[in-house]
Formats: sequence, C-alpha cells, structure tokens
Amino acid sequence: MTDVSIKSAKRWYVAKTKPNAENKAIFHLSRQGFNSYAPRLLRRIRHARKISWQPRPLFPSYLFIFMSTTQQRWRSINSTIGISHLLCNEKGPVALPFGVVEEIKDSEDKRGLVLTGHKFPFRKGDAINILSGAFADHIGRFEEAADDEKAIILLELLGREVRTKVKLDAIAANA
Repeated sequence: MTDVSIKSAKRWYVAKTKPNAENKAIFHLSRQGFNSYAPRLLRRIRHARKISWQPRPLFPSYLFIFMSTTQQRWRSINSTIGISHLLCNEKGPVALPFGVVEEIKDSEDKRGLVLTGHKFPFRKGDAINILSGAFADHIGRFEEAADDEKAIILLELLGREVRTKVKLDAIAANA
C-alpha cells in the first residue's frame, strides 16, 4: 500500500459526546453521511428498591466513527449536535488500531449487546446440569446468554421444552 492509499483508507476514530447524547450524536452523524457505532451492554439499574437490566453505553460519552479523513469533511464532526469533540493530536484525528472495533462487534449477542465479564464455556445445544434453585438436578440445553449473570436454558417439563433463566453459578456442563 502506498502512503496515499493508507491515508485515504477508512478507519475508526473516537469522538467524545456530550453527556447522555450518544444516540442524538449518532442520528446527526448519519444525516451527514458518517457511519458511527456506540457499543452497548446490559447494566443493572437499581431504582426505588427495584432492580432491572437496561442497555447502557459500554463507553459512556464516547462513540466510534468510521471514516476517511481525506475523503470526508471530518472537521464538521466537532460541530455536530451531541458531539463535544473528535479525539485529535497535532496532525489531526487519531485512528484506532486495526481490529479494535471489530473485536467489540464480534462479542455482541443477537440483540446487539456486548457481553462482558463471564465467558460462556457453553455452545447452543450443550447439555447443562442445573446445580441449585427450583430446577436443581435437572438437565437442560444451553440456549444463549441472557446477560453477564444469567443464561437461558431449555428444560423438558410436562412434555415440552420451556425456556428459563438460570444464574451462571447454578449451572455446569453435563459430563
């Protein structure tokens, strides 16, 4: 690759957003023709003695923008609604190393949420022993990760398969 083709190639860059303005910034960047990405994960939210899991930014107040600094007007990003500024040095925007954003995208589940923390040693369809809880000593099949603390298991109950959520520390692979 020549110097010219390296400079004109599209890369991922980082922009700092205003507080809680990631979605607003993505909307306005897309109207300008920029492809942006803000990875999300499930976070436990406690409010009024209730606990819920809600999608939240993996990197609050930051998002990734896929662009070519020579072919797109990157300076307009700094005045985009929801954006505070593009991360730059004295030469211009600072590109992320190759593969960083792609690795984050590869760790997403089918809902588009990044799974962090626990790495699931199970694949879809694997036999699972339930060690504790209401279904202790039952054998089920691993379906998918529900979040970082629970998995969805298929159990054979009353002649049909039933989907249920089980805590990760309550299951083990069936030997």
